[in-house]
Amino acid sequence: MTTTLDPQVAETRPRLLDTVDRVCEMCFGLFMALTFVGAVSAVAGPDEDPGRTMFATALGCNLAWGLADAVMYLIRTLTERGRKLSLVRAVHGASDPAGAVARLRDALSPALQTLVDDAELEAIRSRLAKSTDLPVKPGLGRQDYLAATGIFLLVVLATFPVALPFIIFSDVSTALVVSRVLTIVMLFGAGLALGRHAGFGGWMAGLAMTLLGIALTAAIIMLGG
Repeated sequence: MTTTLDPQVAETRPRLLDTVDRVCEMCFGLFMALTFVGAVSAVAGPDEDPGRTMFATALGCNLAWGLADAVMYLIRTLTERGRKLSLVRAVHGASDPAGAVARLRDALSPALQTLVDDAELEAIRSRLAKSTDLPVKPGLGRQDYLAATGIFLLVVLATFPVALPFIIFSDVSTALVVSRVLTIVMLFGAGLALGRHAGFGGWMAGLAMTLLGIALTAAIIMLGG
C-alpha cells in the first residue's frame, strides 16, 4: 500500500481558519486596538487631532500585528510539518520495529497514549515503512497562504469597530466610551462563539469574555488610558 505523505496532498482541506482560530484572531485585534487607543489617548498632545491620531494608531498597530501574526502562522505551520516529516522519516528508515513503535508512541499526546495500543501503532509503522513517496522537505501550499491572509484580514478588520468612533464623533471622550462599549459587545460575541463551539454554556463563556474585556479596559484606564 502506498501512502502519500506530501503535506499539501495528504492533509485534508479544511476551512481556512476554524472557529477557535477566527475568534482568537479577532480578540487579539480587539485587545491590541483597545490597548493602543488607551495609550494614545493619554499622550496625545493638545495641538493634535486626538480622534484621527487614535484611529491611525489603532489601524497602524493592527496592520503591523496582523502581518506579524500571518507570517508567524506560516512559520508555525512549516515548523510543525518539518517535525512530522522528521518523525515519518525516522520511522520509515528504522531497522528496529519496536523502536519505531516507541517513537510513534512518544509523539502522541499523553491522552492519546492511553487510548492507542502497540498493535495499532505497528499498523501505522508498517504503512509508513512501505511508503515510497516521502517529500524531500516540508512545504507550504495555497491553503496555507490563504489562511495567513485570512488571519491578517481578521486582525485588521477587528480594529474598525474600536477605531471608527474616533472618526464619527468629534468629542474624544464620547468616542472613547463608544469604542470601549463596542469592544465589550464584540468580546461577548467572541466568547459566545467559543463556548458554543466547545460545547459548554455559550452565554457563560460570553459573560466570561466580557468580564475579561472589562477588566482589561479598567486596567488600561488605571494606567492612564
